[in-house]
Amino acid sequence: MPTASIIVPAYNAAATLPDTLDSLLAQSFRDFEIIIVDDGSTDATADVAYGYTHDPRVSIVSQANRGLAGARNSGIAAARGLYVGFCDADDLWAPGKLAAHVMHLDMNPDVGLSYSGSALIDGTGRRLGVNQRPRLLGVLAAHIFKRNPVGNGSAAVMRRSALDDLAYRPAFETRRDWVFDETFRQSEDIECWLRLALSTDWEIEGVPGLLTLYRVNGGGLSANTDRQFAAWERMVEKLRPINPDFFERHEGAARAYQLRYLARRAVSAHDGEAALSLARRAMEHSLLPLLEEPVKTAVTLCAAAALKLLGPTPVRHAARLRARGAAR
Repeated sequence: MPTASIIVPAYNAAATLPDTLDSLLAQSFRDFEIIIVDDGSTDATADVAYGYTHDPRVSIVSQANRGLAGARNSGIAAARGLYVGFCDADDLWAPGKLAAHVMHLDMNPDVGLSYSGSALIDGTGRRLGVNQRPRLLGVLAAHIFKRNPVGNGSAAVMRRSALDDLAYRPAFETRRDWVFDETFRQSEDIECWLRLALSTDWEIEGVPGLLTLYRVNGGGLSANTDRQFAAWERMVEKLRPINPDFFERHEGAARAYQLRYLARRAVSAHDGEAALSLARRAMEHSLLPLLEEPVKTAVTLCAAAALKLLGPTPVRHAARLRARGAAR
């Protein structure tokens, strides 16, 4: 039985899957298995995946399309490791990532979810000069709700027993348990992390370093923000009964942070009208982001306003200058 399992959900990911798998097989900690979940792909994903099965640590689960949450659940059901990590089929892991999380979880038996910071990369794998450096210690449910320090689904490595505590089986499910809610096609990550924080005693902590390379592409940046926000609101409605007092205290500020995040996504997609509307709505719900993170919030407001008034060209130019400076 391996120490760790790494689950790779893959849907039509033939173009990026080789780089993902190469990064996982290059981990300095070697006692692991990789479970590729081919989630009903219609491209060459299956062929690419089978090309890696010469390594006995690599196996494949094939299924009809169930979405990202469903692919992760199938991978969890097949996983044999004491620790279970997730890496989407277009993201990468730094060579020391698994070793850092295994050591962290070994030394901290109360931690159920370990995560790291992330560096953003573009479609070609080039670093964009934008990094996620989240809070690592003293993480409470309120931090998850407002700022989601885990950041993305490829940053997390979880203890198997924590996954077991989260697992449930809907009445209509006949094959395996759910850890991630398969009725969500967005916000499935934060729904899982927040449910862990609200319904169990497991601690959530991060390890230093930008150990996840998180790919951002044009399609992801221009995703419908209304749909994303609706999924986030449905997550709130689902989890509110667990602890109504918690949501009464933190919901306004968390909604403002979520709207600010979507405003920044809209800026990246060069949609000035949506960006400014989202930024204004954020401030209407709560001024806490402006008080707690004045620089980031002010930059978001200014970028949204500039994009709305001046169009995308100056924003693109500023982004290029920033990336050029980060590369020096």
